[in-house]
Amino acid sequence: MKKMVVIMMLLAVSFLVLSCVPAAGQCSIDTDCVPAQCCHPTGAVNKANAPDCSGVLCTASCEGPLDCGAGEMKCVSKRCTIVPTP
Repeated sequence: MKKMVVIMMLLAVSFLVLSCVPAAGQCSIDTDCVPAQCCHPTGAVNKANAPDCSGVLCTASCEGPLDCGAGEMKCVSKRCTIVPTP
């Protein structure tokens, strides 16, 4: 009986943790993640929620955390995020 209660509590906590990450930012692997903005992105989202960048022109300046190789998109704790490149 105690074992069943512990299992149910672990499932409930897992559900709460996963539900805190908006669906747009959820991921399983790094390739699930894409830039959240078309130009000089400051965030990452699941590729199912990628912005439509067709017809968008961006400057070549280094402004965002992904520009010029400063960072890369990773799936960290089931959340798409930008991490600095080493």
